[in-house]
Amino acid sequence: MIKTQLLCACAASVLAIAATPAMAQTAPAAGDTTADSQDNGKDIVITGSIIRGTPEDAALPVNVIGAADLEKQGSPSAVELLKALPTSSGVLGDSNQFDSRSQGAEGIATANLRGLSPQRTLVLLNNRRLVTAGNGVPSVDINLIPSAAIGRIEVLKDGAAATYGSDAIAGVVNFITRTDQEGFRAAGSYKFVRGSDGDIDASLSYGHVGDNWRFLAAVSFAKRGELSVRDRPYLTKPYTENPQGGWTGGGNPATFLGIAASGAPTTALMADTSCAPLGGYVGANGRCYNQYTKFDNLADLEKRGTAFVDFEVDLSSSTKFEMTALYGRSTVPHYLTSPSYLLTQSPSIIALGGTNPTPFVTGFYVPASNPGFIAYRAANPTLFPATTTGAVFPLLLFRPYLAGGNPSTLGDPDEPGSARGMRKSESTRITAELSGKLGSDIDWSVSGTYHDYYRYIDGYDEYGDRVQLALRGLGGPNCNYLTGTPGVGGCMYLNPFGNAVVAGAVNGTTNPQGNAALANTAALANWIFVKGTTQVESQLFVADASISGSTGLKLPGGAIQFGVGAQYRYNKFSTVYGNNNNILTNPCRDSSITGNQNPAACAPTASPVGPPSAPNGAFGFLGTGRNSYQRGGNYAVYGELQLPVFDTLNVQLAARYEDYGGGVGSTFDPQIRARWQVTDWLAVRGGFGTTFRAPTLANITTGFVTSLQLIGSTFTPVDVNGNPSLKPEKSKNYSAGLLLKFGGFHASVDYFRYDLSSVIVSDPLAAMVATLFPAGAPNTCATNPTLADRFTFTTGAGHAGCSAATTVAQISRVNTFLQNGATQSNSGIDFSAEYRTSQFLGSNFRFGVGVDATYTIHNRISAISVAGVKVANPFDGVGLLNYQSTLYPLPKWKGQAFVDLGSGPVDARVTVYYTDGLHDQRFDTKSGPFAPDASLRNPDGTIPATPISLLTGADIKSFLTTDFNLQVKLPWNVVLTGTVINIFDTKAPFAREDYNYEPFIGNPFGREFKIGASVKF
Repeated sequence: MIKTQLLCACAASVLAIAATPAMAQTAPAAGDTTADSQDNGKDIVITGSIIRGTPEDAALPVNVIGAADLEKQGSPSAVELLKALPTSSGVLGDSNQFDSRSQGAEGIATANLRGLSPQRTLVLLNNRRLVTAGNGVPSVDINLIPSAAIGRIEVLKDGAAATYGSDAIAGVVNFITRTDQEGFRAAGSYKFVRGSDGDIDASLSYGHVGDNWRFLAAVSFAKRGELSVRDRPYLTKPYTENPQGGWTGGGNPATFLGIAASGAPTTALMADTSCAPLGGYVGANGRCYNQYTKFDNLADLEKRGTAFVDFEVDLSSSTKFEMTALYGRSTVPHYLTSPSYLLTQSPSIIALGGTNPTPFVTGFYVPASNPGFIAYRAANPTLFPATTTGAVFPLLLFRPYLAGGNPSTLGDPDEPGSARGMRKSESTRITAELSGKLGSDIDWSVSGTYHDYYRYIDGYDEYGDRVQLALRGLGGPNCNYLTGTPGVGGCMYLNPFGNAVVAGAVNGTTNPQGNAALANTAALANWIFVKGTTQVESQLFVADASISGSTGLKLPGGAIQFGVGAQYRYNKFSTVYGNNNNILTNPCRDSSITGNQNPAACAPTASPVGPPSAPNGAFGFLGTGRNSYQRGGNYAVYGELQLPVFDTLNVQLAARYEDYGGGVGSTFDPQIRARWQVTDWLAVRGGFGTTFRAPTLANITTGFVTSLQLIGSTFTPVDVNGNPSLKPEKSKNYSAGLLLKFGGFHASVDYFRYDLSSVIVSDPLAAMVATLFPAGAPNTCATNPTLADRFTFTTGAGHAGCSAATTVAQISRVNTFLQNGATQSNSGIDFSAEYRTSQFLGSNFRFGVGVDATYTIHNRISAISVAGVKVANPFDGVGLLNYQSTLYPLPKWKGQAFVDLGSGPVDARVTVYYTDGLHDQRFDTKSGPFAPDASLRNPDGTIPATPISLLTGADIKSFLTTDFNLQVKLPWNVVLTGTVINIFDTKAPFAREDYNYEPFIGNPFGREFKIGASVKF
């Protein structure tokens, strides 16, 4: 759910006075005179407090990352910065279409403090909430933050529900725009990425501060170059090194068997003879495996721009008005993916011609008249007995196009044969605030925020019944399947055999069995392969009123300060599907050929007199959705006291009551923080509070989104359903720390702990599969029928479709739900130390050295049940990959260290980034990629007596990179920067995943070079 924040915000001092607990703080470097300290003597609002005017000499309990420090790091983007933070793990921002949390989120970037998931990190702009992007993991899109206007970024690494309400469980990331800019500022940079057109950033801003008014306008444009998997050859491994590294057993060339007129098989399953010539792998089980990631990108082409305006005027000596407007737009114009998808629904009886010619095998039927079959049989006469009258491609072992590419895009020299899609986001935000003073020591504020985020996604999928008609020679937009003659006039054949491919689309391998006369056409592909669209819109309106200042009461340490306020938030969330993937217009698999829109009369699949099939839509893989619209409001009241008990002891008390109404209910969250200045050089801080996160409107919407997840060796559609019964999840947060300061040296050590309950999670897929199909044992469908009912198999739906012989390879679809399903505990220690001097070795050299690191002690989650069946035991996810579990990958250690050296106009910095390695816990149970694999051959190519287990890749190595940045300040306010990123060209460590590395941890780009310039005038 969404909620806005009350006024408050950020980082400088209040928290020290109120001492936010768990946060080692990196203050701006000495001598950094940028917009970091831009408030012109005004009282400011601090992240973690609603009270203005906190003492500025208090120690900062948050990371304050100023513009000057960003320049010394080479001006990283927001996502690059957040990915590198030691306290952050599992950040979206690079292409990762094979992780369900990233699918559909191309072009979106997120913040994920503590690795507790992006929806548990609150992101603010100028202390006010932003609407979530409406993607699968509800989170703010930081790519559309107005980067050209940002003066600093403040990161509060502690829960803050008492101040901000929902979502601030792991912490707060607060982007603060400049308020003191005078004149113009132009900046730009170019990053060279090997194999790519590079990344471009450009911005222009203008600001002015008058006697009683202030104005800032800023525009920016960024373009990220496309980088193909093919441009990093080390990320494509042979099948024998990693069968999960972008290989599929449901491809093309495919695996099939011959059938007789009775439908009985006349052959065993066999791999297409074009499999190996086109770069495939013929397994020991006789199946063909194809590589698909070479059609994909490591970085998609992205274009985005933002425009931001901030205007403030004094209406009187005690009242002022401020208004801001933000517009952002991003596009991924051609997101790339596999040429076509696996077919997971068998064809209807109508597409089969009224009778089922394959009663013994579920799949797609190829008659003897198909020209591809005729040629294949003639070239391989010994493979088929005389009684063979056709072939069947079993469900999950076939797709129309893969190695040869999609005919509709084969003419593109840069992305030959890839299927394409588009992603587009638009963000529009307006804020208005009327504020002032009552007397000299009371501040008041009334404000409103409106934010709309629109997301458009499209992609292509096959209509399964159209595939079947085309296999029978009745394909094409100008063919009447009831009256047409196969292969005549407007009726076209789809050739499913490898002889349709003369050469591999991405590897250029020549196929000696290929025949251009048998090639599939773009016209037929365009009829089979159609566009599905999804439009998601999230809207947020917030009304806030607050008052703060002095109570008039005093303690030995000074006056007691207070803050109280009320807030109302109203949210809307809608999802609209296009006609092709809308359950109302295409409810049945036969809808694409008959126009049938009656979900109760979907054509059967086994026989003409069978029961109607389930209304699962017409798409073969991606699934079909139902339009949805949700809206809801909630209100909150909150308060805060700052108690200067002594000059050396400050206490902050805060509390918030928030009511969502309906089934979600209400929550009350108190918080206490304290800071004790023990000596001039030593301070102690700590705190306790409760936090919460309400389910989003998308979470409680009846309906589902479809993710694509690897099960065995096959990507399978997994539906993730909303749950109207969800309740808020809650957390108890603890922290304690020490702060040291000696001259130019300062350091902090902070312990943190989060104890979450009623955690909102999606049913864990890997655990569901492992429970129903335990390694080395028969399936448990009979003993776990309610769990089996969440699955659809090639042999039928639910436990009724799962016999004793059913295997994991026959899973064609999985139905999952969100649930309040677990408790979770996360704890660790933050370390920060820094030393700076402007008289290094007695000279005029500026010198700085520092380190920031996080050590995560534990990240435990309790047992999880699905449909009344326990599927996952409790475990500690620290240092583990956590593949397809409810936890993100979370390293034990993550940190960065730097050395600065400067003199006169020149500053140089070396920064080292370290991310600890991970263990793939699937190895421990010999499941997933480490299970015995019947497809693997012996090293000499012979078939082993028993299936082989490939045990490499259980431990993902640590990732250490080094950057160098040089900054030169020239006359006329010109600053030049040059950066070498990943100096030693360190490669992403190997993992048993599709890209052969873990995208949430590693980086595949290698050494990069960046140049930048800025000028003020």
